[in-house]
Amino acid sequence: MTEITRTRRNLGHPETARLVKRAVECALRAEGVRCGYIVDVTLTDDETIHEINLAERQVDRPTDVLSFPMNELIPGEFDPEKCEREPDTGAVFLGDMVISIPRCAEQGEEYGHGYRREVSYLAVHSALHLLGYDHMEEDDKRLMREREDAIMEILGIGR
Repeated sequence: MTEITRTRRNLGHPETARLVKRAVECALRAEGVRCGYIVDVTLTDDETIHEINLAERQVDRPTDVLSFPMNELIPGEFDPEKCEREPDTGAVFLGDMVISIPRCAEQGEEYGHGYRREVSYLAVHSALHLLGYDHMEEDDKRLMREREDAIMEILGIGR
């Protein structure tokens, strides 16, 4: 289950929750997540994501997306046994993502591919982080980009 939470109203893009949910679900299916899961998504503005970035990462600026994985997972090798579970349902906790909606609109325009693709890409990117992917080392970055591209193609909004 992908839970969408809005911390700020009137963000100007009413279709966002549907786009994010679809992108997260597609990414998780593509990565072999076949069990119940919980991902908490916060859709917000630059001010709030800036506050979260500062509080959680000590980075004093807004960003487009933040990911907070709940588990130590190996990229491409999802194992539900390595995940914390919700006691009542047994669903695995994957983590939290926070997306700046104004930043999505700006970057979609700046990169020339539009809001829909940008918000979907950031949701896929964040979902992969929740599954252990990272982009700090070149090999890891290449692998993550390959998976992002493949999942965006599945969504029908590739490059």
